[in-house]
Amino acid sequence: MIRSATAADVPVIHAMIRDLAEYEKALHEVRATEEQLHEALFGERAAAYAHVAQDEDGEVVGFALWFLNFSTWRGVHGVYLEDLYVRPEARGGGYGKALLRELARICVERGYERLEWSVLNWNTPSIDFYEALGARPQEEWTVYRLTDGALAELGRG
Repeated sequence: MIRSATAADVPVIHAMIRDLAEYEKALHEVRATEEQLHEALFGERAAAYAHVAQDEDGEVVGFALWFLNFSTWRGVHGVYLEDLYVRPEARGGGYGKALLRELARICVERGYERLEWSVLNWNTPSIDFYEALGARPQEEWTVYRLTDGALAELGRG
């Protein structure tokens, strides 16, 4: 079962974010707290959304955390999938596909024309999964990021 996350899901989503970061060999980079996640998803200025996958016992076994982006070329919003994670013991159960299907349904229903995400180049199981669904890499584009000191320095002018 796929459903919109509730405030009660924040602790389990936060735990799975840490699990995902560990899988991606970047647990040391996780700074987000449960309070920050709650504010981002349910606060006065919420800017992100989450859906969770539950198994037949009602246990949350996966999540998708996403936000809206905008295409200046198409003139409409799209969805950017920040994180998709299914616990290892639940993989192969269709939860990841169901989460992506729900995001695609939201896109179609709302007239959004893109569902996008990034994947680490070495994560071949995920790449194979995404390509089996019809997703294709955007090979002409490279993601750039400013963080920490470089972001602060540029922001100071």
